[in-house]
Amino acid sequence: MAKHGAVPDDRGEGAAAAGGGNGGDHRRGDGRARAAAPTPLRTVRGKAKNEGPLALDRLIHERIRLGILSALAATDAVSFNDLKKLLATTDGNLSVHARKLEEANYIACTKSFENRVPKTEYSITAAGRRAFERYLDHMEALIRAARER
Repeated sequence: MAKHGAVPDDRGEGAAAAGGGNGGDHRRGDGRARAAAPTPLRTVRGKAKNEGPLALDRLIHERIRLGILSALAATDAVSFNDLKKLLATTDGNLSVHARKLEEANYIACTKSFENRVPKTEYSITAAGRRAFERYLDHMEALIRAARER
């Protein structure tokens, strides 16, 4: 026979309730929720794959990095300070994201002096432009598929 606060199992025997079963805690640790097998996920049409030629470029997908590439795709070069104002971000945040894009060879960084003041400019590389266009194509396909539903 099951004790008060215990839930009988298949054999009719009770397991102690959560918290030892003596403190009036009526939460059940009976495992009934665990007994139900999880429903397998079904394939969703238009869902992006994590890897492969149809995968979304996770490097570009982040908001600040997408903003950097968008700005650089529209012009030849943009200064660090202009990008910072445009994206409403901090020096550190912009530096970190710009460096990731540099490491992927998506953008190039040029440092110089203008009236003895250091100036950093970024420009998009050919690889960066190709990656950005591929990203836009992917997003357009996702939007088109979503609207066709």
